[in-house]
Amino acid sequence: MGYAVIDFETTGLRRSWNDRIIEIGVVHLDGEGRITGEWNTLVNPERDLGPQHIHGISAADIRHAPPFADVSGALADLLRGRVLVAHNLRFEWTFLEHEYARLDASVPNVDGFGVCTMVEAARFLPDAPRSLAGCCTAAGIRLDDHHHALADARAAAGLLGHYLASARPHVPWRASLDLAAELAWPTIGKTDVAWVGRGVAAERATHFLARLVDQLPRAPEPPLADSYLALLDQALLDHHISASEADALVDLARQLGLSRGDVEHLHRDYLAGLVSAALADGVVTPAERHELELVATLLHIPLTTVDVLMAEKPTFPAPRSRFSLAPGDRIVFTGDMEGGQENWEERARQAGLVPHGNITKKVRLLVAADPDTLSGKARKARDYGIPIVTPEAFARMIASSTHLAPGGS
Repeated sequence: MGYAVIDFETTGLRRSWNDRIIEIGVVHLDGEGRITGEWNTLVNPERDLGPQHIHGISAADIRHAPPFADVSGALADLLRGRVLVAHNLRFEWTFLEHEYARLDASVPNVDGFGVCTMVEAARFLPDAPRSLAGCCTAAGIRLDDHHHALADARAAAGLLGHYLASARPHVPWRASLDLAAELAWPTIGKTDVAWVGRGVAAERATHFLARLVDQLPRAPEPPLADSYLALLDQALLDHHISASEADALVDLARQLGLSRGDVEHLHRDYLAGLVSAALADGVVTPAERHELELVATLLHIPLTTVDVLMAEKPTFPAPRSRFSLAPGDRIVFTGDMEGGQENWEERARQAGLVPHGNITKKVRLLVAADPDTLSGKARKARDYGIPIVTPEAFARMIASSTHLAPGGS
């Protein structure tokens, strides 16, 4: 039937550390090396995403992706009857084997029928380095969007085509083609699950207000409204509303019976409270103005409203639950963040804070490389109502605090 070139992006390099597949790329080639089809999907690993600065996959996108169990059937169908090909095939097959083993299924061993374009480069590209990029350069094959699974699978497919053309009229893997037709792949799971590509979060993005019903009976006044404002204040702590925080706001508004109009009214009151606080000393600094406009943008409030409120000089109280850190507060870090977690933990210590290994109810803050992370720490933090912020927001909190030691800035 031909060849199936695969490439996976993973959370890390070692399955023994519970690293998982997070993106799949598959390219089909016929026996002559011509591309006949290609497929790509993100995969929800139900854990953090590892070195996001390398693979560039966001947790916001992963939240829309199916778990491996849901795509396992379709993937097996794509590989069935074909010679498995990859650049560093042993690495890709190890992860493939591990994912199916988690489902109590087994896949054929690649020994004797798979083709590794990295290994075969010694024969067809003797002067090329081992890397995919180096082999592509030596063979004159374009490699765009490196570390995107489909792009890397296309590049490996190009290498295979180059090898086949170089070997003509000989077919170097004839025996593998015959063997592949006889190997059994698992028949497991669904085969009609929609595959999800990168950028899905942006494609499906709607402001969380749009998900609320326009008309409902008028919601009770505080304290019910106060609980929504408290969650809003927590979400805005890092000047960003993540997809997870937006979901939480929508869920709480629905639980409280808040209509879209109710929430828009609360948002304006929230902004009015910030304006009132900024005007308290008679001077609105550029930094305060920037924050007011940022909050207005995040809440879908026209920027002109900031000027209107400043002219009105509202007397609304500032949000009562404004978050601040104090010496001795416990801080937890999660994800592969720039500079490494050890560096951020040391900055926390220098500021008088206490880095902690796990989430408990006594933890004050979770600092996450990606605020939408699916890590166990993040899931527990959300259950406990512990704020989740980015490292950059954490650095700003330390720098602006009047209670923490300046050494953490």
